[in-house]
This record gives sequence, structure tokens and C-alpha cells, in this order.
Amino acid sequence: MSAPDTPLTPLDEDWETALCVVAHPDDMEFGAAAAVARWTDQGKTVVYCMVTSGEAGIDGLPPEECRPLREAEQVASARLVGVEEVEFLGLPDGILEYGVPLRRAIAGSVRRHRPDVVITNNFSSTWGGRALNQADHIATGRATLDAVRDAGNRWVFPEQLVDGLEPWGGVREVWAAGSPEAQHAADTTATFDRGVASLEAHRAYIDGLGWDDFDPEEFLASGSRPAGTRLGSVHAATFEVFGMGWGD
Repeated sequence: MSAPDTPLTPLDEDWETALCVVAHPDDMEFGAAAAVARWTDQGKTVVYCMVTSGEAGIDGLPPEECRPLREAEQVASARLVGVEEVEFLGLPDGILEYGVPLRRAIAGSVRRHRPDVVITNNFSSTWGGRALNQADHIATGRATLDAVRDAGNRWVFPEQLVDGLEPWGGVREVWAAGSPEAQHAADTTATFDRGVASLEAHRAYIDGLGWDDFDPEEFLASGSRPAGTRLGSVHAATFEVFGMGWGD
């Protein structure tokens, strides 16, 4: 785990398109959405890919009712930070497993959207210290790293290469948001409020969890302010960076 007082390095922002691959609706909003708002304000294109629809996320709501509600909240949330396209892969929530089917689904998304950068969520076993990560996050992040390489190899998942779809090996880096190993960050001071609004847009999910005293602004600030101090700003979002080239 990186030391809490180690300075953070600004992310390379010399890119045009990014694909965010996460397990559930709300995963981007719990820390990284303000960074997305920063990048869309710069004129970059960011697409969201939800591996599941979060249909198992509300105990009091059956999955068939929960799915459309959570998808609608995610689409509305994404628009608040400048994301116009949200793709739902439709894999089952709560029981994702690292393996070829998950790699195949994510590789297909990478090939369709052809991003320069791919962003996923922390896939370490914890969020740092004793706070355990969730199995879907771990499986999705691990599979994303491999799927990015898979997407560039025409002999891996060749059945996808129809109707003009081609391999895509142009992803330069994969960034894991909120990783305890993060050494890079993006200044989110100017877009912090939009990040808060994007989390608040998941109202049915938050209410369904029974978090009566949950304050989205306070929660996000508890992570973004210490990160901002390390970056030299007020607020920041942290990322672990994985280079996709040989030796990176």
C-alpha cells in the first residue's frame, strides 16, 4: 500500500477517448466520477461499460424490478459528468467470476469503443487497511487488464470480428480508481460538486441500502481531500496505473 503522505503524480492527460469498465452502476460514482467530469470538460470522450446492471444490489427489490431502475439511475448519473454513452453487458450481478467469459465480454467492449485509456475500479483485496473489497470488483478489474490485451489479438475471441469489428491494440494504459497502490491522481477541485451530484443520482440504491445518515458529499470528501493534499490541490481522485507496453 502506498504511504498516505507520499506525493501523487498527475495522470497523463494526453489522450482523447476513455472506456470505464466497472462491475456495477454506482462504482464510478464512489470516487472517480469527478475525474470523468474533468476530462469531459476538456473535450475528451468517455464511455461507461457496466458489466452487470446491479440487479442484486437492493435487498427489498427483486432483480427484475431492480435492473431497469439501476440502469436508469446510472444513465442519469453519467450525464451529469458529461458521459453520453453507457453500455450494459448484462452479466449476473453478485456472482462474477474471473475467467474467459468475463474477459470475452470486456474485450468486445474494448473493440467496439477503441479507447486510448481504460479505467476500472480498485481490484485489490482491500481498499487499504481492513476494508475488504467486493468479489465482483476484483473479478472485473483483473479481467479488464487481460481483456485489454485480448482485444488487440485477432486470434483471441475471433468470433467477435464480424460486421467490420476489428482488433484494438491502442489502449496505452489501464487505470484502477481508488487502488491502495495508487501513485497517480487527477485534480477534481473544479468538478467535485458534479461528482457528488452523480453519486446522489443513485438515490434508490442508497435508500435501498438503508444508509439513513449517508452524506454523499462528506463521504467523497473523506477520500478526495487527503488525495488532494498529496497532489497539491483541494480535491483529487487517485489511480493505480498499468502500462500496456512491454516493460511499462
